[in-house]
Amino acid sequence: MRRDTFLKSMVALAATGALPLSAWAGANIKMMIPANPGGGWDTTGRALGKALTDGKLADTVTFDNKGGAAGALGLAQFVNGSKGDPNAMMIMGAVMLGGIITGKPPVSLSQATPIARLTSEFNVFVLPANSPHKSMKDVIDQLKKDPGSVKWGGGSRGSTEHIAAAMIAQRVGVDPSKINYVAFRGGGEATAAILGGNVTVGGSGFSEFAEYINAGKMKPIAVTSAQRLPGVNVPTLKEQGIDVEIGNWRGVYGAPGITPEQRKALTDLVLAAVKTPAWAEAVKKNDWTPAVLSGDAFAKFVDDEFASLRATMVKSGMV
Repeated sequence: MRRDTFLKSMVALAATGALPLSAWAGANIKMMIPANPGGGWDTTGRALGKALTDGKLADTVTFDNKGGAAGALGLAQFVNGSKGDPNAMMIMGAVMLGGIITGKPPVSLSQATPIARLTSEFNVFVLPANSPHKSMKDVIDQLKKDPGSVKWGGGSRGSTEHIAAAMIAQRVGVDPSKINYVAFRGGGEATAAILGGNVTVGGSGFSEFAEYINAGKMKPIAVTSAQRLPGVNVPTLKEQGIDVEIGNWRGVYGAPGITPEQRKALTDLVLAAVKTPAWAEAVKKNDWTPAVLSGDAFAKFVDDEFASLRATMVKSGMV
């Protein structure tokens, strides 16, 4: 029996309770993380890998970090190097869509196979602890006087924090094409730049900065959600008179050229993983919002999100 057929039958039996989930373990999952260690994609990928192994859904999970160009370098490696591999996965999300729009890489996300959206997360903007600024108002005042003097630090060009910075500029009457955005290849690099005071203001998912905020090493000044995040005493941009709301989401794609049966088996594997205690612990620890969506519904979501992001970026002068 072919490996993918076996997995599919085991998933179906496990779903009906005829078999424990451990009965269909054995896959050696290869996970592409198209970013350097330390960021949101890396955290998500490794949490998913731990859920797969702790839940006995896979024997092993190996990780390959390939940062750069908002995930486009990792995407190219994944598309070209994993064709037809039913055990290959790639972490991706809103940031990758933005990077594709701005960078126009030689490969397309549509060449890979949509599996599932996992989480959603809103960004937080922070100041270095030694910053002369105390609030988002201070940053905006400086931005209005001299747009280029405000260094916005965050993920790759086209990331949600980059788009948010452009939207903020536009909303306060500053030409968004004049913002000074410093892109970093991974969350670890961006964090180091903020801690070192090498940027004026930094942006990322709240979970990536939470430990530094709690330790007093970063000062949070705004979140990009519609309402304040639960348990987080940080004002929204909207509360501060800046009409900007934007979220970050992360998901999983499979390799190009896998069969519908292989896609179904991989999807079921991921959906089983996000029901494990290990995944629940990661969601709680990282303050992620569960946002599971799979199959054709996820594929449509990505298409719609791509169109929406492109429209926003064009309006903001980024494309």
